[in-house]
Amino acid sequence: MIKIPSLTLLLQLMLLLFLTSTIQLVFAKGKDNVRDACKVTRYPKLCFRSLAQFSNAAGTSPSKWARAGVSVTIGEVKHVLVYLARLKKIQGQIGGSRSRAALSDCIETSRDALDELHRSLGVLRKLSKNTFGTQMDDLNTWISAALTDQDTCLDGFQGQRIGKEIRLLKIKVIRSYYITSNALALVNKLATTGIGSIADP
Repeated sequence: MIKIPSLTLLLQLMLLLFLTSTIQLVFAKGKDNVRDACKVTRYPKLCFRSLAQFSNAAGTSPSKWARAGVSVTIGEVKHVLVYLARLKKIQGQIGGSRSRAALSDCIETSRDALDELHRSLGVLRKLSKNTFGTQMDDLNTWISAALTDQDTCLDGFQGQRIGKEIRLLKIKVIRSYYITSNALALVNKLATTGIGSIADP
C-alpha cells in the first residue's frame, strides 16, 4: 500500500522548493549586478571575481560599487605590504644593494597608496550633494596617485636580475594595480552618474 504524504509534509516540500527557487533568482540577479558594474572597468573578469561578494548588497548603486571597489583595493594593498614586511626581514638574501633599495622604495610607495585609498574610502562614506564635484575630483586624484605609487614600485625592479621572491612580489603588485584601476573606473562611473546616485545610504 502506497503511503500518501501528509498535508504538513507537502507544505514543507512546497516551501522548500519556493525558497530554493527564490535563492537561485537572487543569486542570478546578484551576478547580473556585478557584471553590469564591472562593464566599465579595464579588467572586468578580475572585477567580477573580486567584487562578486558585494553583488546583492551593492545592487545597482554606483556609490556602493565604488565603495566596494576601493575597499577591496585596500585589502589588496595590505596584502602586498604584509608580503613586503616578510621580504624586509630576509632582504639580505634577495639580491644586491639595488634590489634592497627598490624594496625599501616599494614599501614606502605602497604605504602611500594605502593612505590615499583610506582617504578615498572616507570620502565615499560621506558623499554630499553640496560638495559632490569636489569629492569626485579628490577621489580621482588620490586613486590615480595610488596607481602611480604601485607603478613606481614595479619600476624599481626593472633591469635587475631578480629571484622568485621578487617575482612573486611583482605578481602581487600587478594584481593590486589592476584592482586599483578597476576601483578608479567605478569611481569615475559614479562621477558621471551624478549626485542623484548618492540618494541611497
